Amino acid sequence: MAAMPAGLSAAPGDMSVATFLTKAEALEKKGMMAMFSADLKVLKAEAEGAGDAYRASLAADRKAGRTPHSCPPPKGKASISSDDMLAHLRSYPASRRQAIPLKAAFADLMKKRYPCS
Repeated sequence: MAAMPAGLSAAPGDMSVATFLTKAEALEKKGMMAMFSADLKVLKAEAEGAGDAYRASLAADRKAGRTPHSCPPPKGKASISSDDMLAHLRSYPASRRQAIPLKAAFADLMKKRYPCS
């Protein structure tokens, strides 16, 4: 199997925090022109993949009778803004960002925001 080019993920949500932030910051610098960038779709797919992986993990925990990782409100009631997400991603030390997949960072944010009590 051929190696994937740098920055591409095996599945949405697998992109590293470092790569995601690099692409997001480049888009921020483009301002309104970012709407025409292919990277915008890439980042949206990565964020959606991270959310899908998170929801699947919660469903698996519930089905297995395990305490869930976190306890968000019912579907449609929880929201994470892009600013909140980027702030959370930037909270990781730069030296660790390459090793953290977006889906793990998203799960960390959800646990922080919606802990089970």
